[in-house]
Amino acid sequence: MNETMSAKRKYHNPIIPGFHPDPSICRVGEDYYLVCSSFEYFPGIPIFHSKDLIHWEQIGHCITRNSQLKLPKGHPNGTGIFAPTIRYHNGIFYVITTNVSYPGCDEGNFFVWTKDPYGEWSDPVWISLPGIDPSLFFDDDGRVYYTGTHENIYLCEIDIETGKCIGERKEIWTGTGGNNPEGPHLYKINGWYYLMISEGGTELCHMVTIARSKNIEGPYEGCSRNPVLTNRSRGLPIKAVGHADLIQAHDGSWWAVCLGIRPISYPFRHNLGRETYLCPVKWDEFGWPVFGNDGTIDIQMEAVCLPEYKMPIPSNRDDFDKEELDYCWNFIYNPEEQLYSLKDKPGYLSLYGNETALDEAQSLAWVGRRQEHIQCSAKVSLEFQPRKDGEEAGLTIYMNNRHHYELALTQIEGSRCMIFRRRIGSLWRVENIIPYDQDQVFMELRADKELYCLYYSKDNKVFHLAGKGEVAYLTTEVGGVFTGNYIGLYASGNGSKCTSPAHFDWFEYHY
Repeated sequence: MNETMSAKRKYHNPIIPGFHPDPSICRVGEDYYLVCSSFEYFPGIPIFHSKDLIHWEQIGHCITRNSQLKLPKGHPNGTGIFAPTIRYHNGIFYVITTNVSYPGCDEGNFFVWTKDPYGEWSDPVWISLPGIDPSLFFDDDGRVYYTGTHENIYLCEIDIETGKCIGERKEIWTGTGGNNPEGPHLYKINGWYYLMISEGGTELCHMVTIARSKNIEGPYEGCSRNPVLTNRSRGLPIKAVGHADLIQAHDGSWWAVCLGIRPISYPFRHNLGRETYLCPVKWDEFGWPVFGNDGTIDIQMEAVCLPEYKMPIPSNRDDFDKEELDYCWNFIYNPEEQLYSLKDKPGYLSLYGNETALDEAQSLAWVGRRQEHIQCSAKVSLEFQPRKDGEEAGLTIYMNNRHHYELALTQIEGSRCMIFRRRIGSLWRVENIIPYDQDQVFMELRADKELYCLYYSKDNKVFHLAGKGEVAYLTTEVGGVFTGNYIGLYASGNGSKCTSPAHFDWFEYHY
């Protein structure tokens, strides 16, 4: 860690790469905390800490216990935790969000709270209000308001102790005419209530608009420069910019975090998901915010930044020698304890393949981490003894259950082998079968803008290409919804339980 004086300098976007959408931010003194959506992945709602808004360290998750809530199965990339908002008030951190189930168990809006963002968060406090993208606002008079999205933007006073509504909800703004007005955040600045939302859908027409009023219930007057932040119809490398949250830094400067995508090809397609970006904000003489470069953001931004404070760089290697998985790892849906262990074989991640195949949107012996860089590689050491046809374990690049490529150690017609397989929607094929007579294999994924290539080795020295697949088929525009690609370790019996566990000794990620 180090610190330098505030100065005008360049910084690089995204500040949090990979699938980290819908960022929300709060400040406590000179410390900043940020949360993102997590959808069907568990633990849910990753939380990050920074001291300069540019360098971030993940410090945990807000949803870490199965008892907190159930994530819905069966609708990959489109259910689970949507658009959390983080706020700090009177010594307590609050994170409010929606669990989308269509409908199902634990459907609806809730908040969790803690006094220590590095520790455990409370059980959900449910709020009986409709829609998605909730946000909290603590007014100067002690009253607490909920803003949400249900066709348009609405406001309702709530009891922050119980989550119960006080009075009726009131629609306060319909936006500027763009589709899907959503993601409201309310601020009080210089006597004005500012209401900032997103419009245009979370695709290429995404945009941020803002309105203000002297009365919290309105009427709200839109800024004449709306949208105040958008990269639509611009030849910039960042697209689909939107869903922003404002923050005033401890030096008095203003900033916003927002989401955006980095397309890998034309027509525009992206595989990393929506990422978190940082945008400087200034105020004009009429009291309206001016975002970034006249309402746009870029990969390289220049601004008067806070003193630089670098966070510890995460290790690129995981030896699975801790009592719990590192924060970068996720499960799909709530984890089932019988499917994984860090204790059964110390120094290994052990996965116990169940009946579920990679092609199913159900509980699976799968552990994954986000692909955070367009050009990257991942390597893993696997020990596995398949004893029945159909048992397999390996390394997958995974968008969802209908879009993935994998390299697996398996058994076919009584003979052990390596397979490379691709699944693209309703199309799937085992494209390479390689005889393999050992229990241990080293696997490697190499990624760039065009291809995912999977390799295997017996000695971790000489690697052989098993197969490759186009990145374009594992993109949101082809087969996804709201998430990005994961690099996954998995085991499956494809219809029956595996007779032996898959032991992963270590994992490396490089970019």
